[in-house]
Amino acid sequence: MEALLEVRNLSIGIKRGGELLSAVEDVSFDIYPGEILGIVGESGSGKTLTALSILSLLSENIKITSGSILYNEMDMTVLSEEKMEAIRGKEISMVFQEPFASLNPLLKIGPQIGEGLLLHGEKDKALVENRTKALMEKLGLHDAYPHRLSGGMCQRAMFAMAIICNPRLLIADEPTTALDHDTQSRILALFKEINRDMGTSVLFISHDIEVIKELCDRVLVMYSGRILEEGNTREVFSHPAHEYTRGLLNSVPSAAMRGKALAAIPGKIPSLEEGRPSGCPFHPRCAKAMPECKINFPPAKKIGANRTTRCILGKIDE
Repeated sequence: MEALLEVRNLSIGIKRGGELLSAVEDVSFDIYPGEILGIVGESGSGKTLTALSILSLLSENIKITSGSILYNEMDMTVLSEEKMEAIRGKEISMVFQEPFASLNPLLKIGPQIGEGLLLHGEKDKALVENRTKALMEKLGLHDAYPHRLSGGMCQRAMFAMAIICNPRLLIADEPTTALDHDTQSRILALFKEINRDMGTSVLFISHDIEVIKELCDRVLVMYSGRILEEGNTREVFSHPAHEYTRGLLNSVPSAAMRGKALAAIPGKIPSLEEGRPSGCPFHPRCAKAMPECKINFPPAKKIGANRTTRCILGKIDE
């Protein structure tokens, strides 16, 4: 199957004090039509920067230093702002983590949801109004100012804004963070529904392994700006091949662990100022690290039909 989006050797730097610090390094992956791809990792892993780079939404002090992002045979890293505006919201949309920060507090949500259709050339205002109303009814929304809505309702409004133009790809950056369990379940159900009913592909960013397990077909495990493991979500989490993935799974609370101390990965993810360690970026925190791990970052090793890992010890847990 031909990929909908191809990210190749993507590297991103952040300017700090006249220096360009590496935040994402040599990241490659594909997103296929109709699939839900997850990216999981601790805060600071580069997940959000990777997602924002797809739609050229990086701030001025952050830049793509190398690599390509191919969509419809176009390299998105070199498109003009005018061409990107034609893609954003129509072909590729994004749901952000903080809905209150993304909604205009001076406008009711109805006009904000319908605005995407108008921006992308729809002239029939009655059609826009009817389509907006139908989508709001489907999502259980009523037309109100954002401050009168709960966090979950605002997130649903953001979801409506993102899908009003029937995009081919929906990018979601931690959209369920800080939501209660019931609201989180409803939001995840919306992603499943648009994927099933509209065939929309989803790139879902989260640090929550349980959410990724529930929603995603495939998963990329990211650490310190690098992809360490990827494959079918069920297979990766059932039989991890990288020590970092094992550490993440061992730190997830469960009923069996009630009353017991959770396992924790020792140390912390390196800051930008500290810089990424040479070799495998996880080696300072890895109990199985060997001298070679400090020297070279392993090439991707195929360990199954659709599984790869970047670990010299990489093998699937049985």
